[in-house]
Amino acid sequence: MRLVLCDDQRILGEALAAALEGRGHRVLEITTTATAGVAAVAAHNPDVCLLDLRFPNAENGLDAARMIGQHYPGTKVLVLSAATDPQMLSEAMGIGIAGLIPKDQSIDQIAEALEVVAAGGAMFDAGLRRSTVSRQREQPASPLENFTPREKEVLARIIEGQSTKQMAREMSITVGTVGMYVRSVLTKLGVHSRLQAVALANREGLLNEP
Repeated sequence: MRLVLCDDQRILGEALAAALEGRGHRVLEITTTATAGVAAVAAHNPDVCLLDLRFPNAENGLDAARMIGQHYPGTKVLVLSAATDPQMLSEAMGIGIAGLIPKDQSIDQIAEALEVVAAGGAMFDAGLRRSTVSRQREQPASPLENFTPREKEVLARIIEGQSTKQMAREMSITVGTVGMYVRSVLTKLGVHSRLQAVALANREGLLNEP
């Protein structure tokens, strides 16, 4: 996977780059400002840009994410941030980024999130999502509103009790890709197991939604 890393702390960016390259990814450039991050995406056209939200000198990672989404749609944006402001997190989720995870994640968790995002899924940390939603006054949206058609299909198959191998065979995709979709579904629902996903779907009537 071809990556651009954008974080105001270069030492963190370099350490993360080394760890990800050790897992077979290719880090094309490490930048420390939002402006430089957008320029790096324009220059390299990476698969994913791993982006922080907060930068010094009043630069805003949200503006960078929005610009990347508008002008370089071939690059997915995965936000890796220590920001906890619910308004900022809510805005980040609303501008079309592919994922949002906290900086205290392990390298394995970050690598897994990258795989999900690159495969067309979405990865939003359940804790951050709950924190953001709890601060909003409007009626909560259906969990399925942020699901891709493929993720809805995987959820339906989970509810039917299909195994990973059966899904892979019937959907004509690899077992590994099914696993990525399953993890993305569980993350979006804010649950930790298939059993919990089935219970939530039945309780909320998700199967009855169009």
